[in-house]
Amino acid sequence: MANQAVNLQQAPVGDRAVARVLAVTSGKGGVGKTNIATNLALCMAASEKRVLLLDADISLGNLDLLLNIRSKYNISHVINGSKRVEDIIQLGPLGLQIICGASGLDQLADISESEQHRLLQHLSGLQHASDTIVIDTAAGISNSVVSFCLAADHVLVVTTPEVTAMTDAYGMIKVLVRKRFDGPISVVVNMAQSIAEGRSIYQRLADVAARFLRVDLYYAGVLLKDERLCAAVRSRQPVVLAYPKSQIASSFNSLAARLGGIDCSRADGGTFFRRVFRWLT
Repeated sequence: MANQAVNLQQAPVGDRAVARVLAVTSGKGGVGKTNIATNLALCMAASEKRVLLLDADISLGNLDLLLNIRSKYNISHVINGSKRVEDIIQLGPLGLQIICGASGLDQLADISESEQHRLLQHLSGLQHASDTIVIDTAAGISNSVVSFCLAADHVLVVTTPEVTAMTDAYGMIKVLVRKRFDGPISVVVNMAQSIAEGRSIYQRLADVAARFLRVDLYYAGVLLKDERLCAAVRSRQPVVLAYPKSQIASSFNSLAARLGGIDCSRADGGTFFRRVFRWLT
């Protein structure tokens, strides 16, 4: 089970009452998590699905920079009650809907419980207007990050070949398992020098998780280190749009196809944002 690739293609998304939710997370910052979430969401939107990309880093969000969006309003305006969530949704390429996080606002790094509840109440209606929601979480294992992951249908953990990134990725997986997350956990290895290196890193994580946590990790894929990705970031474009015929763009399309059939059936029921609310209380 741990060695098999993710293959969760289910019934067409349109047959479902609520959106499927994929949380893209990492234990360590700087591993390319936001790039992966953005390019995955665009690949899914290209398949004519209604996709919402949510920057859940409410104090250091940077989706607007990566997508070259001038965001007058962001999630902070929903938290302080000055705007409704419908007012802050940005329309991006390929019809992708985007909710930007705030950036550089220290006071939002640790919002109150009542503010968290207000935000989730505003967001709850969005799950009925989308086929897929991709959550770009903040890095680390703070309460809010873990809560978003626990409420998702599927968690994609991003790591790189660096020892610190692998250690922190395992730390995130351990927290999810101990909190009894009951959905699939997949691993994507970013910035690998080769497919073989990436698969080896996944296998090491999978073996340790199976031995000590008694959980199967799914192999989501490997993204090779590619200068075109760096060039795309410098030009403030997602690489799947800047270099659509590149190998890295093809890898993102394959990853999106593999993750696009997330199984959203949950034993505890309820929509994603209600589940987040439950974990935060």
